[in-house]
Amino acid sequence: MSDVKMLINGEAVTADERFDVVNPATEQVIAQCPLANQAHLDAAVAAAKSALPAWSAKTIDERRAIILQMADRIEDNIADLAQQLSEEQGKPIEGFAGLGAMFELGGCLAWIRYTASLDLPVEVIQDNDEARIEVHRKPVGVVGSITPWNYPLLITMWHVIPGLLAGCTVVAKPSEYTPLTVLKAMHLLNDLLPPGVLNVVTGKGDIGAGMSAHAGIDKIVFTGSTTTGKRIMESAAGNLKRLTLELGGNDAAIVLPDTNIAEAAGKIFATAMINNGQTCAALKRLYVHEDIYDEMCDALAAIAASVTTGPATDNPDFGPIQNKMQFEKVCALAEAARADGATFMTGGAPLDRAGYFFPVTIVRDIPEQSRLVQEEPFGPILPVVKFSDVEDALARANAVSVGLGGSVWSADIEKAKALAARLECGTAWVNNHAMIQPDAPFGGVKQSGLGVEFGRYGLVEYTNIQTMQIAKG
Repeated sequence: MSDVKMLINGEAVTADERFDVVNPATEQVIAQCPLANQAHLDAAVAAAKSALPAWSAKTIDERRAIILQMADRIEDNIADLAQQLSEEQGKPIEGFAGLGAMFELGGCLAWIRYTASLDLPVEVIQDNDEARIEVHRKPVGVVGSITPWNYPLLITMWHVIPGLLAGCTVVAKPSEYTPLTVLKAMHLLNDLLPPGVLNVVTGKGDIGAGMSAHAGIDKIVFTGSTTTGKRIMESAAGNLKRLTLELGGNDAAIVLPDTNIAEAAGKIFATAMINNGQTCAALKRLYVHEDIYDEMCDALAAIAASVTTGPATDNPDFGPIQNKMQFEKVCALAEAARADGATFMTGGAPLDRAGYFFPVTIVRDIPEQSRLVQEEPFGPILPVVKFSDVEDALARANAVSVGLGGSVWSADIEKAKALAARLECGTAWVNNHAMIQPDAPFGGVKQSGLGVEFGRYGLVEYTNIQTMQIAKG
């Protein structure tokens, strides 16, 4: 794929320098991607700035029609995009419970089409003999999108589509680990949009940092680590950029003693291991009451023992961890848990083969202060922690600096709701976890981020309010 190019002002653009993109299943280079410099970024921002007046002047219905055409174009090319995604990200085409590459592409279609259905109506808050007061929503301007490697295309669509609908123009930077599917999709969509409305630059952290500090970018939308999110906030202060930050989490689930294990174990496993555990809102810490602890551990271990891990070409349930850095972190957390005296029911060590393969791992009898409990693993490893007192379990679930999601599992829905309401997180599930949808707002509290995405709540974050007062007297 030596012809991989960026997209700036509607044109395919290359660079003098390039960087390698590696298939995590083979550790082999599959493409070389343009390494953008400041001049490329400046050109992309200038193009977005130039395209903004005409794009924002279109009616929302005109922008909606174009966005729906974008969804159709992706659907027409869904098989090729899924294959590209599988190769660079590692996830199987179908995968466990059908949550592989085709699931991500289907999510793209669902989010694009639902978001395109939204409106930004004028709100009238006073209309009497004295005055009419209206609240208008106006596009925030040029949006910079910085996305991670776990759901490369889906998260790009989460950022880009509401921005376009609101009348903004966009400069997008995909992760350097997974730029290929995003580039492929954006070039497919290029002829549907006026030049400069949607630009893609590829590079490493310096380009993301350049976007955060760029005076021509009015808003940054970022999905990634809390550490990087803090750096973005600091850089964004220069021109008081608007920010939407969806940052790291370490989601806890509390399983009460009346839970039906036969019904719950499969859902718990699936929501912990979705995308090989490489999901921000995946279940990361499982607190189980002592009365059902052994039974739950055994049920989870049985499921884990039944699944396969391998390259996507073998049609496995799970693929590799996406990159070497994350793979080494999961390995280190497993070793730390072993040193802490934890019991490994399945997995626990990388597969002896090329690629970043770590089998699905269930860990029990683990102390609360183990790194595996306290740090987000972002991989296929789940610590199962015993508790006897629900207030203690709640305190432990909340005793972290992040708060993206959490859940409570019980046969008593009202009791579970009351406990879930006390979780310090942006989304609380009852008898489920990690399930998000395009019409429900999603975001974190504490150090898991700022703002929300999805639905009208997410759409308005791409706008500024203008209050119009019309005197009648």
